[in-house]
Amino acid sequence: MARVKRGTKRRARRKKLLKHTKGFFLTKGKLYRSAREAVNRSLRYSYRDRRARKRDFRALWIQRIGAAARANGTTYSQLIHGLKAGGIEIDRKILADMAVRDAEGFRALVRSLEPHRKSAATPQPAA
Repeated sequence: MARVKRGTKRRARRKKLLKHTKGFFLTKGKLYRSAREAVNRSLRYSYRDRRARKRDFRALWIQRIGAAARANGTTYSQLIHGLKAGGIEIDRKILADMAVRDAEGFRALVRSLEPHRKSAATPQPAA
């Protein structure tokens, strides 16, 4: 059987990996073994953080909505309950954007939910 040294294939694989490490510090961008470890780690972090970013943004939206709701005399939970009771399907991303960019529109939305909020606050009689 013929001997295989993998000259061009090996070089191509290593060049492809080293292309990923452009801008890495010291040997992590130049030496193959350290570069391979750095690329593997960076791919793990990027996979993990793509999911964490979704959580972070949702938390940010909730904080913004809560702050705007308190400024308009209600709480975050009452606002969300009023939206559900009023049949208004608007997601937190859009609500947060309204709270930041269109304060008057957000205030009008909170005012439109007033009847639903009050009905939820009054206790129901026991049957």
